[in-house]
Amino acid sequence: MIGPVDGQVVPRFAGPPTFARLPRLDEVSRADVAIVGLPFDAGTSYRPGARFGPAHIRASSRLLRPYHPAVGTSPFAALQVADAGDLALNPFDIVEALAAAETGIRGLAEDGATVVGLGGDHTLALPALRALHALHGPVAVLHFDAHLDTWDTYFGAPYTHGTPFRRASEEGLIDRERSMHVGIRGPLYSAADLDDDARLGFAVVRADDYETDGVARAVERLRRRLDGGPVYVSVDIDVLDPAAAPGTGTPEAGGLTSRELLHTLRGLQGLDIVGFDVVEVAPAYDHAEITGIAAAHVVYDLLAVLAAGR
Repeated sequence: MIGPVDGQVVPRFAGPPTFARLPRLDEVSRADVAIVGLPFDAGTSYRPGARFGPAHIRASSRLLRPYHPAVGTSPFAALQVADAGDLALNPFDIVEALAAAETGIRGLAEDGATVVGLGGDHTLALPALRALHALHGPVAVLHFDAHLDTWDTYFGAPYTHGTPFRRASEEGLIDRERSMHVGIRGPLYSAADLDDDARLGFAVVRADDYETDGVARAVERLRRRLDGGPVYVSVDIDVLDPAAAPGTGTPEAGGLTSRELLHTLRGLQGLDIVGFDVVEVAPAYDHAEITGIAAAHVVYDLLAVLAAGR
């Protein structure tokens, strides 16, 4: 395995600008995991800027170290992880951008890599699910977010960051018996939003459930629903409270702490995770790399979960 640049030889603020200072994809003969940037935010409905998220997450990942003590694994030793760079996504044509993202992700997955997407806005979950459906059939979606993202349209547009999981359900890409949202909170347009969401195949663990039931109960619920087939994990960084992730496009008060989120992710060990993304990081609204560091640790913890399953 070719791992990250040694932080005891090259200072953390130097070295390659890849995720965790890992090798580029063209520097390894094969990759178990390919990390790919998805610099696109034409689907946003409020604050723009997530197109700069991939570079910000990479810059915020420099302090990651090789051994994960909570999971008890060294993900970069157990897995060949490489940075595949960014996909070129048309910022003026959403349909074309989604097609390019699907092609790029599918190509990496067909080469045998588990694909990790760095966003970018949440519209990009749709092409990822299209690509993985071609390889695995319907997959369960574990969706961390403040918002349902199962609305029908925004201003008549079918492809936005608020619609990807409705389109995915309609297209038959997801397992409707095993998918769920985690961290949902905040106001909705109407009670019908929840009814539509359930009809589309999602169960919900609310952010408030973490307060009343705790992390262990949340993990128990999601494991019970997700077990039994392939799982795609999609993390909108706004699942975190704005205190923990201010650098995002549609912040909502009352979110998870980064500790709650990371502890939940560590509870996924043993599930068949076939891909994941971390999206909606908008660095223009970040400060002191708070949001970028949280996003980088989300990726690292999910890599540790993958490594623990080897």
